[in-house]
Amino acid sequence: MNAIVALCHFCELHGPRTLFCTEVLHSPLPQGAGSGDISGQNEQAEEEEGGIQMSSRIRSHSLAEGASADSSSPGPKKSDMCEGCRSLAGGHPGYVSHDKETSIKYVSHQHPNHPQLFSIVRQACVRSLSCEVCPGREGPIFFGDEQHGFVFSHTFFIKDSLARGFQRWYSIITIMMDRIYLINSWPFLLGKIRGIIDELQGKALKVFEAEQFGCPQRAQRMNTAFTPFLHQRNGNAARSLTSLTNDENLWACLHTSFAWLLKACGSRLTEKLLEGAPTEDTLVQMEKLADLKEESEGWDGSEEEEKPSSQPDVVEGQELSKSSPETSLVPDCNSWNVAHRRLSVFRSLRHMRQVLGASAFRMLAWHVLMGNQVIWKAQDVDLVQSAFDVLRTMLPIGCVRIIPYSEQYEEAYRCNFLGLGPHVQIPPHILASEFAVIVEVRAASRSSLYPTLFDDEQSLNKYEFLVTSGSPVAADRVGPTILNKIEAALTNQNLSVDVVDQCLVCLKEEWMNKVKVLFKFTKVDSRPKEDTQKLLSILGAAEEDNVKLLKFWMTGLSKTYKSHLMSTVRSPTSSECRN
Repeated sequence: MNAIVALCHFCELHGPRTLFCTEVLHSPLPQGAGSGDISGQNEQAEEEEGGIQMSSRIRSHSLAEGASADSSSPGPKKSDMCEGCRSLAGGHPGYVSHDKETSIKYVSHQHPNHPQLFSIVRQACVRSLSCEVCPGREGPIFFGDEQHGFVFSHTFFIKDSLARGFQRWYSIITIMMDRIYLINSWPFLLGKIRGIIDELQGKALKVFEAEQFGCPQRAQRMNTAFTPFLHQRNGNAARSLTSLTNDENLWACLHTSFAWLLKACGSRLTEKLLEGAPTEDTLVQMEKLADLKEESEGWDGSEEEEKPSSQPDVVEGQELSKSSPETSLVPDCNSWNVAHRRLSVFRSLRHMRQVLGASAFRMLAWHVLMGNQVIWKAQDVDLVQSAFDVLRTMLPIGCVRIIPYSEQYEEAYRCNFLGLGPHVQIPPHILASEFAVIVEVRAASRSSLYPTLFDDEQSLNKYEFLVTSGSPVAADRVGPTILNKIEAALTNQNLSVDVVDQCLVCLKEEWMNKVKVLFKFTKVDSRPKEDTQKLLSILGAAEEDNVKLLKFWMTGLSKTYKSHLMSTVRSPTSSECRN
């Protein structure tokens, strides 16, 4: 992550000061950082943690080197700094960590060496400890602009028995130019930075309590005569953070924490390259994931009570399986049973068509595309689930509502794919309905066994599939255009299964584009029926089955697309253009 993490302090003598900062370098190290080591006169300590190799290098300077370094450094002069404003000693070159995976270096020192970065960090430091403060003066806040970068700042207090009010004011800031990335990283940064602050405050509190126990400052100050304000600003204001926490390795620990924070925050969010506009299935998936995340966050804050559910969960677009960690680990003794169970599944639409037969598959596919309820009755749950996984590929994700297995019949408004046990009673009006198709999986008699087409079909060979409906599809019925194209792709043996899957994707996108045009024409623009018929003729979807299919698929449009169309139509500019 291209950002800078810094620890800032409000000095009573010199105001806001930057104590320690860590930056990311993709290029060779800047001059003076980790270079000029002298063998025999330096101490090197290297350790690896989370793929980051850390090196702490201390070198000795001559007086001339120290003078030249101080004159070229963009930081404040030594005369403007006290012990409370200084972190590293004058001859300390800082800390360097090497990320072996990405060849990125994390460099820590008191101030950035680049003048422009120093100015940005300096301004963020001043704002975080002066004007940009949350209520209570302790907590997180976000501020910034395009020119000076955007800042996540968390202010906090450190206990000090010699300070006014017995505490000193600090802040940890994260600066970067990408506003959206920084805002999306808010929960992560808040939790990790809060942990660093708690550790610092815990160490300082132990030192404070020990000092108060040895020499209570509150009683001593109350017994001291009143002194002028200028006299109060004495040497007690200059007290380093290492003294407050009694930790000589404080800066090395902060470097490790800041370097890990930059690495972890950069790796938790990734960018994906999308070629062209996202499909409707992609938009619907993103919306469903966002809804599930929001729902899970809502449940996290409340106590969960175990209650028996009389109705099974409806899965829209995808099945969500809930299992404990213990059940997810299958013992070795059951490995044969798992492998055997996986054989009794449908691998593709072509495989299902070969098993069911051409006429039965056409009837089943017609009901699926029309949005009618598809009911499978079987004892084998895995078989029903595999059938739904195959059949759902013919529909947009927004049109799929699955109840994988239930012990009672569920109405069509709750699901269009329903799995039932073999002994579940289906209402008579559903059996006679033209808007439902039932697939009964029975144990096959010896005379009705179909020939084995594949080596792994022995388990399917023992079943007999009976497809029935209250209104069977006539053999001479033309059917929707997309069904005829799907059957043509399935019967073409020159096309592999992967090619057929890509054909399905293209066909679904082609008809979803027609659905979008029809939705805008009828729902948004409110055109008359005569114009709608002309549009359907132009789209090649004037037949009855094609019209029914378009109306059903219209329910699978994403909320993003619908809201975009509505907002575009309601805006004054769009209405003027239409006029």
